[in-house]
Amino acid sequence: MGKIKVTIQDIADSLGLSRNTVSKALNNNLSIPDETRNKVIRKAIEMNYKQFAYKSGNIALLTANMPNNSHFGTSLLSGLEQKISSKGFNLSIHMVRENELNTLALPVNFDKSKVDGIVCIEMFNKSYSDFITSLGIPTLFIDASADLEFSDMKADILLMENSHSTFSITKSLIEEGLSTVGFVGDYHHCMSFSERWDGFNKALFTARIDLDESLCILDEDRYIADYQWLKQRLANMEKLPSAFVCANDFIAIHVIRSLKELNIRIPDEVMVCGFDDAPESRIVEPHLTTVNIYRFEMGFIAAEMVISRIENPDRPPQITYVKTTPVFRESTTHAK
Repeated sequence: MGKIKVTIQDIADSLGLSRNTVSKALNNNLSIPDETRNKVIRKAIEMNYKQFAYKSGNIALLTANMPNNSHFGTSLLSGLEQKISSKGFNLSIHMVRENELNTLALPVNFDKSKVDGIVCIEMFNKSYSDFITSLGIPTLFIDASADLEFSDMKADILLMENSHSTFSITKSLIEEGLSTVGFVGDYHHCMSFSERWDGFNKALFTARIDLDESLCILDEDRYIADYQWLKQRLANMEKLPSAFVCANDFIAIHVIRSLKELNIRIPDEVMVCGFDDAPESRIVEPHLTTVNIYRFEMGFIAAEMVISRIENPDRPPQITYVKTTPVFRESTTHAK
């Protein structure tokens, strides 16, 4: 007897849904709620529907810092999981602890024999990144170590566009007559921070302004992430610039808070910019000038990249950038 062909109507009947709803869910129509879409996809996989009949496997997400609601990775993970599920793959999430980073060990619940592909996010340790790629499993890094040499790449990399958007924001400040602009962020922390630093410096160079590191805070990220440390660092600066361009919104919001407590008016005395367009950027007062990242779409692209790598393991590694867009708000009122 031949194999019974599963239809959309079969899936609809098994779930008590309309055929039209199931069809839209399988085609990622945004009018369908995520809960319904995921339920349809799981049932389609279970029933071996043609779209998933020859695709099955496991993709592991490794992270040293689980994204929270303020991080661009939250929406990215949603897009990643949705796309991976629609292709018939399971996604498992594995936290990499500090002792595992230091000893180059895999998480205890990670069985490499059962993993078809790896997605790394918030994994900026160069030695550990090299260790992961040495496993011989198709791997994608979403952002990466700042020390990664492209010529030595053994994995694909997905990045938001960093340099040009930071260049554009910095350039807009300079064009409004600001000649003293500082950067806040550890450009050794990760590739995206390094590229934002490059964009900042390019804007200064284009305007024939010399970099003044005394106006910048370039210490290690673990220090800058400490609010009390950052506030004291700002208080101890001999001279403040007219504007701070920060490596991300988290840092920028801490800078705004610190400056307020030091009785510095924003944007009248010092302007502040961030990067990420986190929800807090629209809540902090004044609202933060930043750069929007297309998070959800990056998740889709990440899924497509890692699945393509699984299907074509001998293809040369690639670096993919996704557009970002500057968003000007009240923290740089005069730079609009």
